[in-house]
Amino acid sequence: MPVRNPYLAALKAGYLFPEIARRRREFAALHPDDPVRIISLGVGNTTEPVLPVINAGLVEGARKLSKVETYTGYSDEGLLELREAISRVFYQSAFSAGEIFISDGAKCDIGRLQLLFGAGVKVAVQDPSYPVYVDGSVLIGAAQNDGGEGYGGITYLPCTAENGYFPGLEALPQNSLLYFCSPNNPTGATATKAELTELVHAALKKGVIIIFDAAYAEYIRDPALPKTIYDIPGSRNCAVEVNSFSKPAGFTGVRLGWTVVPKELTYAGGESVNADWSRVMGTIFNGASNISQAGGLAALTSEGLKEVRALCDFYLGNAALIRGALEKQGIICSGGVNSPYIWARFPGRDSWEVFAEILEKCRVVTTPGSGFGPCGQSFIRFSAFGHRADVKEAAGRLRKLAD
Repeated sequence: MPVRNPYLAALKAGYLFPEIARRRREFAALHPDDPVRIISLGVGNTTEPVLPVINAGLVEGARKLSKVETYTGYSDEGLLELREAISRVFYQSAFSAGEIFISDGAKCDIGRLQLLFGAGVKVAVQDPSYPVYVDGSVLIGAAQNDGGEGYGGITYLPCTAENGYFPGLEALPQNSLLYFCSPNNPTGATATKAELTELVHAALKKGVIIIFDAAYAEYIRDPALPKTIYDIPGSRNCAVEVNSFSKPAGFTGVRLGWTVVPKELTYAGGESVNADWSRVMGTIFNGASNISQAGGLAALTSEGLKEVRALCDFYLGNAALIRGALEKQGIICSGGVNSPYIWARFPGRDSWEVFAEILEKCRVVTTPGSGFGPCGQSFIRFSAFGHRADVKEAAGRLRKLAD
């Protein structure tokens, strides 16, 4: 029999969100007659229905598959019309269709990007950060379990309240990958133009490729804050951008995203990253669903974009309710303004203990900050994805934290 993949064996205990679900089930089993319904503000999963114009696009996409004249099969890099629309809407037509690759979501593309760069690459991440950046790097052999809180081979760049959740870049390794998310998951912090300019300058100086996760960019309401790394001069020579329809258009179950790989981007030896990414995608991926791509096209029409903005505004309204409820208890928070996540500080406390306390007192599920990295200890992430009535109820229950 084959031996177990040693990189899989190097992963630490289960992925964060299944662990949260397990603890929720255990709590429910211990309280079978509890009349108070548990409300989740934990996982960042959209809850509201796909809106009319976008839904009509999905329906029409399915209908076309039923006729010989309009049937389509594999779409490989993605429908040309959709790639052109993404370039026009999000990047002022700055990229050709050959630089935009349609996928089944940002998380999936992050995994494929890790495969692209391979086991030998050095990796840096914001700390705290989305767990897939670290766990995916371990899975392809770019890091090993060091027996402590982190992984050997991964450089953690602390993002704290003291540095405004933007890391010092002095420790950024030469010739490495840097996973950077703005608006950030989990802290909710959004990098300024000056900060992203500093980031790009550091990457160019140190030969770093930035994997810029812009999955929450449509939640930015401050016009001074960049929605894309490509607003920064020089970024086309050092950055890949990943984005998604999941959170702005409610496509978490539909699955549609994209990655931009500029043709200017090269490896140390001058080889094209764009060409290699095309090769990887063509080898292990046959394209996103044509139905979901039809929905994506509908989302990028003028009426569809109005729906996207309204949906993001709805979740930002939820975020304001949650943050307001926490701050009334004297809890210091970041996020929840240009982001659907609220990052709440509980100084000196263990994150899992606070998670358990909130579940016990309020019957509200959250996400312990320690699950996002060492600097997440003593923090809790609250997600604004939920029905308004549930969020209002949960916000009211959070008053019990003062008891």
